Amino acid sequence: MDRFSEYRIMWVLVLFDLPTETKKERKAAADFRKKIMGDGFTMFQFSIYLRHCPSRENADVHIKRVKSFLPELGQVGILCITDKQFGEMELFIGKKEEKLPEIGQQLELF
Repeated sequence: MDRFSEYRIMWVLVLFDLPTETKKERKAAADFRKKIMGDGFTMFQFSIYLRHCPSRENADVHIKRVKSFLPELGQVGILCITDKQFGEMELFIGKKEEKLPEIGQQLELF
């Protein structure tokens, strides 16, 4: 199989709804966001972050890392999809359809 196949390349989405009623909860939510951003996730929508991974094995590493960042309270979902599936997404801003942003080829350094 091709190393850069659209079926091998993965996207990891982290979806969350964290409480922010108290100062402690707001800090926990902010810390969680900072940690996943520090691991290469970028905001797709408010409370939805995503990361491009060159393989399922690499995605599993980042999923495990996100699990280590989980806050004490709130709901967090982690979804892993192929690049092919991600490319099938229809994105709208208002009623106007937008193209998905082009993602450059990510280099792997060993």
